[in-house]
Amino acid sequence: MNPSELRASIPVFEDVRYMNTGASGPSPRPVVEDAQAMLARHEYDAASEEGPYPFAFDFYEDVRETVADFLGAEETEVALTQSTADGITRVAGAFDWEAGDVVVRTDLEHPAGVLPWSRLERHGCEVRVVPTEGGRIDREAYREAVQDAKLVCFSALTWNYGTSLPVSELVEEAHDAGAFVLVDAVQVPGHSPLDVTDWGADAVAAAGHKWLLGTWGGGFLYVSESAANDLEPTDVSYRSVEDPSAEEYELKTGAPRFEVGTTNLAPYAALRTAMETMESVGLDAVESRLLDLAGRLTDGVPNDKLLSPEDPESGLVTVRVDDPEATVRTLKDDYGIVIRPIPSLDGSVRASLHAINTETDVDRLLEALEETGW
Repeated sequence: MNPSELRASIPVFEDVRYMNTGASGPSPRPVVEDAQAMLARHEYDAASEEGPYPFAFDFYEDVRETVADFLGAEETEVALTQSTADGITRVAGAFDWEAGDVVVRTDLEHPAGVLPWSRLERHGCEVRVVPTEGGRIDREAYREAVQDAKLVCFSALTWNYGTSLPVSELVEEAHDAGAFVLVDAVQVPGHSPLDVTDWGADAVAAAGHKWLLGTWGGGFLYVSESAANDLEPTDVSYRSVEDPSAEEYELKTGAPRFEVGTTNLAPYAALRTAMETMESVGLDAVESRLLDLAGRLTDGVPNDKLLSPEDPESGLVTVRVDDPEATVRTLKDDYGIVIRPIPSLDGSVRASLHAINTETDVDRLLEALEETGW
């Protein structure tokens, strides 16, 4: 499949020029159809055949294998979650926190990478926020902050500036200080090739509803087996343990201990199909095309209005405008263009350029921004 064929399979493009994949990707028909078929199979047929629970549990394992292959991980290093926030929260709840423990994050994080640590502050933990400028992390401040940290959490690809952080280097520095490292990678799968083992992080949280073009509810969490076996999740139920009926439970080996109970199969059917679809297009080809489109956009944006790198590092491009909410509304209502405001950066809007977009999409966005007076 090529990007043009993929775009043709996505109904939203029949109505608008959609450039908001960094928030939520528009699903292709086959992805939604497979989700619907899985729901029907589970609800209509499984009860009279193998049974809804055996069917579901076998399917969870099939999806885990697909996700593990996609991430370059082992199956025992993958937990199926509902979202990136869900994965981050599950990891946060697996530590024995004490007053005085230190968590480090950057000031670039999405609320999913902020709120779990803010909660810990109420219980006496310290949260250190590493400053950044223009989407670039202050490396000296980071090295100082992680020295006595228990956990470090940061994004691989920033949602506000579209900058790519030096993940492997940040992980190594945190590990040298003895900290556990959790990476928010939600902007990476489907955007760029990904092998989580290259980063060396202890845990990586992500989901399929953005660049993978899956549906909501299909999240996944990588936890290296050596790290997972030292963690005890707060939420424990029959999918977390080896033998649910045992008098004393034993947590599963690896990341599956972070799973809890019954979850809808449809989002995972969508996730599996979405991963297979993006691999059929080719993630190298996807990244190359979206970077070309992002470059076309940044070339047309006046320097004083561009907040993202002039030489794009992702398909996320953020620009200054006088009134973000009004600009987004006008672009949608008058031009049929969908982008979003970025509340963490005052006076800005963000376009997400995926391989499913076209040069015409980009040119029309630039024309509309010019006509609206930015």
